[in-house]
Amino acid sequence: MRELKIRCSALGRIMTEPKSKTEGDLSVGAKTYIREIAAQDLFGVTFEVSDKKLEKGMAVEGDSIELVNSVRGWAMTKNTERRSNEWVTGEADCWDEAAKRGCDVKSAWSLQTFPISADDVEASQRRMYEWQMIGYCWLWDAECWSVEYAMVDTPEHLIGYEPLALHVVSHIPAHLRLTGWTVTRDRAKEDAIRVKVEAAREYYARVISEFDRTHAEPVHTADQ
Repeated sequence: MRELKIRCSALGRIMTEPKSKTEGDLSVGAKTYIREIAAQDLFGVTFEVSDKKLEKGMAVEGDSIELVNSVRGWAMTKNTERRSNEWVTGEADCWDEAAKRGCDVKSAWSLQTFPISADDVEASQRRMYEWQMIGYCWLWDAECWSVEYAMVDTPEHLIGYEPLALHVVSHIPAHLRLTGWTVTRDRAKEDAIRVKVEAAREYYARVISEFDRTHAEPVHTADQ
């Protein structure tokens, strides 16, 4: 059985606090996520979600990074390195080695979904991003990490029947199409992550053990 490490992008799912003592050290949502990981490991598959918004994000990532650099005056490059420590693992979007800072780029689907301020991002989603950025700060030994929402043109084949005006945006000044905020490294939260990951490992081991116990291969006798 592998030693469980939590992806930075999923840290927010295990860091939610239990609503009652009966839940133990992990919330119901955290346990649900750990069971998802266990199921993937047991069957050797990855549960993937795909839709047009995710397709756009992958297709325009380079354009979004270019927008971030032009507006912020940074020199971010696409990161391809996965880093891990004893508890977490992650592959950040962008990293500037010289400046020792990174950013996570979110390509908005349309002007309708583009947040004009951080307050327009659902609070629960912001918390997820905060934990993700704290994880990246930890792995890359950076003092801050930013979240950058970029609005760039949507590939035509993905737009469908939505108004073009919501998707063709390159005529709008670049600085109006970028919304971001910065998460500062928090070593106390890193300590909290350690505690939660240890609890997650214990629960993961119990889930795997229970599966093995209840799914043992049937033993057939000669007269069967």
